[in-house]
Amino acid sequence: MNRLPFLLLLLLCLSAPVTRAQDMTRVRHTIDTLTSKSMHGRGYTFNGDRKAAEYIQNRFEEMGLQPVNGSYFQQFSFPVNRIVQTPQLQVDGQRLVPGQDFVARASSGSGAGKATVLPLDTLIFSDARASRKFFRRDFSDKALVYPQREQQRLLQLPTAYQQQLQQAKLHLILQPKALLTTVARQQTAMPMLEVLQSAWPQQAQQVNFDVQADLNQQHQARNVIGFIRGSRQPDSVLVFSAHYDHLGSQGEEVYFPGANDNASGTAMLLELAQHYSKPENTPAYSMAFIAFAAEEAGLLGSFYYVQKPLFPLQQIAFLLNLDLLGTGGDGLMVVNGQVHEQEFNLLRRLNEQHGYLPQLKSRGKAANSDHYPFSEAGVPAFFFYTLGGTAAYHSTQDYAAQLPLTKFPEVFALITDFARALTAGAAQEN
Repeated sequence: MNRLPFLLLLLLCLSAPVTRAQDMTRVRHTIDTLTSKSMHGRGYTFNGDRKAAEYIQNRFEEMGLQPVNGSYFQQFSFPVNRIVQTPQLQVDGQRLVPGQDFVARASSGSGAGKATVLPLDTLIFSDARASRKFFRRDFSDKALVYPQREQQRLLQLPTAYQQQLQQAKLHLILQPKALLTTVARQQTAMPMLEVLQSAWPQQAQQVNFDVQADLNQQHQARNVIGFIRGSRQPDSVLVFSAHYDHLGSQGEEVYFPGANDNASGTAMLLELAQHYSKPENTPAYSMAFIAFAAEEAGLLGSFYYVQKPLFPLQQIAFLLNLDLLGTGGDGLMVVNGQVHEQEFNLLRRLNEQHGYLPQLKSRGKAANSDHYPFSEAGVPAFFFYTLGGTAAYHSTQDYAAQLPLTKFPEVFALITDFARALTAGAAQEN
């Protein structure tokens, strides 16, 4: 995309008025819906991600957004490990609470029964006698216990050690502060549970456990795409993106709501779509609104889209990726701000003029959200996430009620100002 000199572009973006209204009641309802138990954490059990995709599709249809090539969905598949029943754990007869005291590791295999607690002897990393004792031991009836900080060192041990570790009946990994989990595309040979250090009895002797997992080799996922045709330059496209998936659930009792990550970004995506769908806000450029699946599994939805784009990537003038937008008291981070310096300076000047956010910070390239595959393919892109506020992340505590949405309207205003500046500048050039 050809660009105007910075000052002219800035003047253009400040000149014309724009109609916009932020309905925070609607925003809250969107986040409440996406984080409700009926969505099962927007993951891979009980069709949680499918329900979320259909909800977004319905919202796009209600707004009058158009499908691309006759469908709002772009389908793909990938393997994913699922904890299909709520895991159970008793320590010396005392039941620990799933989701609060412990969770299954995302890659956990299945297993059930009784096991004797065996703390890992960390001398195996440095002492020959401890290593010899390690290999003489029968682990088949043991629950091997070790702190999270030792996980990386264990993974670096030679194959013979790995094979011995896999003989254990159960692995229990002690977490010092929070139960954070992920999405796994493979399954370990043994069941693995992550337990809060504060919930683990120091002199534990015996555990009873039950973990039921299923490795689905062909999980069907769907990106959701809505389109608004531009009024003046329809072959130039601004893309707004956000991933709607989260970590899912572990059986019926435990689910990960994903309010900040990323119901907040999905709500912003839908608010932008609502804004631009109004006749008085019809954009000069075309606009695509893409809700990506499987971000938590490794940016799979966005990588798939870049490999099989529904319109040429060369038509994308800029992409704005929205993830973790539920706070903002400490400002906004702009990933790729140090890559696209002119656009970041424009964004910063807009923010300074209107006083939207206390600060804008910039980073260079980072493979931490769905902007990354596009950036690697040469598409100019920013990834926005807010700073401050809630620390809940990848846990059962990231629920809607604790999400402050401190600067949600201000971020919305800054995004629409920035989009208007980009499209106004290009329109003036032509």
